[in-house]
Amino acid sequence: MNDEQLLRYSRHLLLEEIDVAGQEKLLGSHALVIGAGGLGSAAAPYLAAAGIGHITLIDHDRVELTNLQRQTMHTEKNVGKGKVSSGKEFLQQLNSGIEIETIEAKATAALLDELLPSVDVVLDCTDNFATRHLINASCVQHQIPLVSGSALRFDGQISVFDPRNAASPCYACIFSPDEDFEEVSCSSMGIFSPLVGIIGAMQAAQAIQVLVGFGETLVGRMLLWNARTTQIDEFKIARNPECSVCGKAH
Repeated sequence: MNDEQLLRYSRHLLLEEIDVAGQEKLLGSHALVIGAGGLGSAAAPYLAAAGIGHITLIDHDRVELTNLQRQTMHTEKNVGKGKVSSGKEFLQQLNSGIEIETIEAKATAALLDELLPSVDVVLDCTDNFATRHLINASCVQHQIPLVSGSALRFDGQISVFDPRNAASPCYACIFSPDEDFEEVSCSSMGIFSPLVGIIGAMQAAQAIQVLVGFGETLVGRMLLWNARTTQIDEFKIARNPECSVCGKAH
């Protein structure tokens, strides 16, 4: 690290769990953030501020006025602009010393196959089951840790799935891709503004822990946040040996 980086990240360097070695890991890491909406708007800025050296944003949507109630990476002047372009502008103003790559497209298996070999951690900040299952299957295939978050109305959840860990479940162990889940969206159900900030910030924290390798991540656990009662519940989750995605991966 140069002198400017030593000063910028000095508060991380004071933490023995991170220190210089951990910060250098972050600067050399590549995080893939899929979804530049509510969750991504909280996760990506904290990754950028923390000094993740290379961040790739994927999203196909454009900024709408209704997004501004919670998607804090976007501003009024960027309504109508692509979310990844708007997000890149925000992140570069936050930290000009890192690389921000943008892909204005939907996440597909082919795109993830192309990207994941160079990625160290994936943050799923999307809002539908089909895309979550696609991302999960790609992460299992490429053995890349996945930080998964979701938020709707007043309820959020977050977990970490790490296929490098033989004991870790994957997303499909909990939510089977063969089951029919009713898709619901913020546009029809509503969402509490700070909720996506809370879950997205937790995703960033988990990703940083995964990259540096300190503490206990949420592998094998799922956190549920209830914003009505300000209550956090946690339950253990186990790998399903019969899982159609990761059952034969270990």
